[in-house]
Amino acid sequence: MVGFGSRWAMSAGLVAGITVAMLLSGGMAHSGSGEAQPTAVAQAGGPAASLAGNAFSFASIDGGTINLADHRGAPILVVNTASLCGFTPQYDELQALHDHYAARGLLVLAVPSDDFRQELANAEAVKEFCTVNFDLTLPMTDITSVKGPGAHPFYRWLAAEAGFTPGWNFNKVLIGPEGEVLGTWGSAVKPMSQTIVAKIEPMLK
Repeated sequence: MVGFGSRWAMSAGLVAGITVAMLLSGGMAHSGSGEAQPTAVAQAGGPAASLAGNAFSFASIDGGTINLADHRGAPILVVNTASLCGFTPQYDELQALHDHYAARGLLVLAVPSDDFRQELANAEAVKEFCTVNFDLTLPMTDITSVKGPGAHPFYRWLAAEAGFTPGWNFNKVLIGPEGEVLGTWGSAVKPMSQTIVAKIEPMLK
């Protein structure tokens, strides 16, 4: 990491009070489905729970839109991220996954979120932070809500379809070639862990 030492030490101090129970539970918290009304995106394909996971789109941090439908037939790893979290160094492994497997079809999508109050003030700050500290080139969305009534339609679909809502930053969701949920993992499971890679590799070109 370039120029990261002192800033990282300060950032790590912000999360020193996180309890072990929260970290280990990672993404295992469940939310009530049906609490929020479907958005126009969800309605376009019928009830949210009947959609495929690759039917959604996100606003890109670079402007424009990231359409998951463009990646039908390939695996998609979606990870809610934050810049000031104890798990922020996992960006290195997310980038490594992208570098190793993007050419073979894998989409690694980072979804910055301030739902756990650990993201920077705006998308421009997030992009600069990730570029300077991690040389990040993988696709990234704008700052996005991943839980509660204001959650992005993808995450509301995920709660209804798989009973999974991120319980902390850097929860991982693997969507299969047909849009099915193939796996969900909490924060403590690293992106390059054999648990995740073993599910991804058989689906690659």
